[in-house]
Amino acid sequence: MPSLVAAHTRYLLLEQIRVPIGLLASSLFPAVSMVAFVVPFAGQDPVAATTATGSLMFFGAMSAALIGLAVSVSQDRELPWNPYLRTLPAGPFPRFAGRMLSTLAVMLVSVVPVIVVAALFTEATITPGRLLLGLGALIAGSVPFMLMGLLIGLLLSSKAAMAVAQVLFFPMAIVGGLLLPPQILPGFVQVVSPYVPTRGAAELIWWAVAGTAPGTVPLVMLAVWTAATAVAAAWAYRRDEGRRFS
Repeated sequence: MPSLVAAHTRYLLLEQIRVPIGLLASSLFPAVSMVAFVVPFAGQDPVAATTATGSLMFFGAMSAALIGLAVSVSQDRELPWNPYLRTLPAGPFPRFAGRMLSTLAVMLVSVVPVIVVAALFTEATITPGRLLLGLGALIAGSVPFMLMGLLIGLLLSSKAAMAVAQVLFFPMAIVGGLLLPPQILPGFVQVVSPYVPTRGAAELIWWAVAGTAPGTVPLVMLAVWTAATAVAAAWAYRRDEGRRFS
């Protein structure tokens, strides 16, 4: 089984490298945002620059997790290769594990430009230990968005999946405080913010990279969103299996 997972991961990574537009989008937009907004306005404040770097790292990772998975899974379902894979005795696990691992690799690559900009042009500071802790927090915070991407990809066609994923992505990023500090958001948005998964993921990352104490409600809601999207993604897979292969 591990060899099958590795084979699927390698195949999906090669597929991603051959059509790198998704990787470029998830990498370059956060880096450009760093240059345009963080460097001139918060670059000289070590704490603000460090937390903003964490936010934009997660912004890129979230794009790869949510939009990338939603589009790739929905496109897979429209190809004749996918029904054939489902007939093989190995079952769905190697394919899904490979998809998640390849997405994780894209997520980790997408944070590199943001880190480079922060290191060269801001006063952001971080120790190697906190950097590793921050990457771990980023991975943990991305889980519900990967599951959300799977859910959308299993329910919708590729065109609809892209549209729905994008519609969800930007509002959640804004409300969660990834693009603007939560304290300067409008009052009604501040009320909603702790209940969206982006806020819980952001607070987890801010704690990891800058030592900022996370709120209880955002972390609890992050766990709730993770459990809910896991159940929903499993249901969507069984629904798709029953409708297309029974």
